[in-house]
Amino acid sequence: MTAGGARPFPKPYRLTKTDEYSSVFGFRRAIRGRFFLLHHGPAGVPGQPARLGLVIGKKLLKRAVHRNWVKRIARERFRLCHPGLPAVDIVLRLAVKLDKPARAELAADIEALFARLARLGPRLSPADAPSSRA
Repeated sequence: MTAGGARPFPKPYRLTKTDEYSSVFGFRRAIRGRFFLLHHGPAGVPGQPARLGLVIGKKLLKRAVHRNWVKRIARERFRLCHPGLPAVDIVLRLAVKLDKPARAELAADIEALFARLARLGPRLSPADAPSSRA
C-alpha cells in the first residue's frame, strides 16, 4: 500500500492513449446509467484484463476538486468490480451536469453499470467487433 492508505491503479488497468479511447468510442456500444454512460469496446490486446478510462468534463462538473473526487470513486469501484468484468476496454463518461455530487449515489450508479456490463460479458466477444466495410 502506498502512503495515506491509497491503493494504486496500475497501468495495465488504464486506458492511456487517445487511440485507445477512440477505439472504444468508435465501437459505439454504451450502457446508460443515472449519471454516467459506460462505453465498452473490444479488448486492446488478447488476454489482457479489463481496462478503464475516465472522461469527466469541465462543462458538466465545474470544480476540479469534484472532478478528481468522482474519478477516485470510479477507480475504486472499478477495483472492487474488476474480477467480474469481461476483458474489454471501458470508458466511463459523466453524462449529466452535477453541482454537488453525492458519493453514495455516484458509487451505486457506477456499480450498477459494471454489474450490467458483467452480465453482458459472455456475449462480448471478438465476433461482436464491427466489421470493416470497404
